[in-house]
Amino acid sequence: MKVVIFNGRLPGEAMKDQEGIQIMRILGKNIAWLMKLVENGRGTIKEPEMEKKIFTNFIS
Repeated sequence: MKVVIFNGRLPGEAMKDQEGIQIMRILGKNIAWLMKLVENGRGTIKEPEMEKKIFTNFIS
């Protein structure tokens, strides 16, 4: 099964979806943080840095 998170019809358009890219970047950081918590315990691992939300405007 293939899941498409990014928005785009043509090759290369998905990389222009800054909101989708940010969501995947934050998800990756949060998963890594969670895995470190499971291994090392809460309070020993610094939380991921918060990012300012990027919104995509589909109206041109």
